[in-house]
Amino acid sequence: MIDFSQLDKIIHEKGRLAIMTLLASRAEPWAFQDIKAQLDMSDGNLITHLRTLEKAEFIEGEKLSGDGRPQTLYRLTPGGRKAFLDYLGILEQIIGLRK
Repeated sequence: MIDFSQLDKIIHEKGRLAIMTLLASRAEPWAFQDIKAQLDMSDGNLITHLRTLEKAEFIEGEKLSGDGRPQTLYRLTPGGRKAFLDYLGILEQIIGLRK
């Protein structure tokens, strides 16, 4: 029997999984507008998911201001990267790639 209860419920939601995957795809932070464009999400939907991930301490946002429009950059925290890799490991176990 497959134990799906091990999957992290915070990461497992489609929008948050997409955000985590995007942030894990490179070492540099992603700007809010770039995440929004890449994932084709509305401001409100994206903000809600980002807040949930920040509250879980999986991601961190850094607000930058200066010349032009202020922006917020997001990156995975070390704990967020570990949680994401653990999540992937559980998926691999479920589909039989890892014992």
